[in-house]
Amino acid sequence: MPSIIFIFVASLILALGVTPLARRVAFALGILDQPTARKVHTSPMPLLGGVAIYLAFLAALLLFSDAFYVNQVIGILLGATWVSFLGIWDDWQGLRPLVKLGGQFFAIAILILTGVQVEFLHNPFLNIFITAAWIVGITNAVNFLDNMDGLSGGVAAIASAWFLVLSLLNGQLLVAPFAAALMGASLGFLVYNFNPAQIFMGDAGSLFLGFTLAALGVKLRFPGQPDTVTWMIPILVLGVPVLDMTLVTVSRLRRHVNPWTTAGKDHLSHRLVQMGMSHRRAVLTIYALCGLCGALGFAIQYVSPQIAYAIFGASLVLGAAIIFWFERKN
Repeated sequence: MPSIIFIFVASLILALGVTPLARRVAFALGILDQPTARKVHTSPMPLLGGVAIYLAFLAALLLFSDAFYVNQVIGILLGATWVSFLGIWDDWQGLRPLVKLGGQFFAIAILILTGVQVEFLHNPFLNIFITAAWIVGITNAVNFLDNMDGLSGGVAAIASAWFLVLSLLNGQLLVAPFAAALMGASLGFLVYNFNPAQIFMGDAGSLFLGFTLAALGVKLRFPGQPDTVTWMIPILVLGVPVLDMTLVTVSRLRRHVNPWTTAGKDHLSHRLVQMGMSHRRAVLTIYALCGLCGALGFAIQYVSPQIAYAIFGASLVLGAAIIFWFERKN
C-alpha cells in the first residue's frame, strides 16, 4: 500500500511539473490545435499535454513499482507507449484513420502476446476477438470524449480511481500501481486543462488514456464472481465513454455520415451545453455521471449474480433511453 501512495503522489507531482514544459515545447514545435467553427477555443492551443501525462505515469511506475519482471506489465507498458507515440505523430503530422486503427491493432497484438486478454470463453479465437474489440472500442471512446476542456482527463481520473479501489479490495496488485499512476497523472494534467484550458492532451493523451484504461479492465479479476459479472464491472466503470461513443455513432448513422471520420457538436457534452449548461457545468455533470457509473460497478460485486444482471440491464436501458431522448430532442 505505501508504494501505491508513492506512485500516485509521484505521478501527480510530475504531471504538475512536466505539463508547463510540454506546453512550451508544443508552441516551439508548432504542435497546436487550430481554432475552427466547430471548436470552442478561439486561439491556437498546444497539444502535447498527453506527453506530460505519459511521462508522469511512466516515471512514477519506474520509480516505485517492482512488477517489471511480469510479462503482462511489460506488455501494457509497451502497448501504451506505442499508442502514445502514435498519438504524438497524429498531433504533429496527422494520420489517416486507417493508419491509426492499424497502429492500435499492433498495440493490441503486444498485449495478447504478453498474455493480456480475456479468458472467459473456451474458444481462444473468440477471446482474442473480444479483447481486440474492447481495446479498440474503449481507446477510441476516450479519444472521442476529448471534446471539451477537462472532460477526458477528469473522466480518466475518476475511472482510474474506481479501478484503484476495485483492484486493492480484490488483491489485484498488478492493476493497482497502473491505476494509481494514471489517476495521479490525469489529475496533475487536469490543473492545466480544466476550463479555461491552457493546454490540450491531444491524441497522444486520449489514445494513451483509453488504451491503458481498457487494458486495466481486461486485467481486473473478481474472485468468486461469474465471468459475466467480472466483465460488467469495467463496462460500468467506463460507462460514460461508452455512452458518449454510442450516442455519437447512432446520431451520425441516422444522418448518413461516417461516425468515425465526421466531426461535429453531437457529443454528450455538447448536448448538455445546448440544453443551457455552461461548459464547466456540463463537464462537472459528466464527472458526476462517471462517478455514479463507477459506484454501480463497485456495488455489483457485492450482490448476487441475478441482482448484478438486473442492475446492468437497467443501466443499459437507461443509457438507451438517454440516447433516444437526446436524438428525439435534436
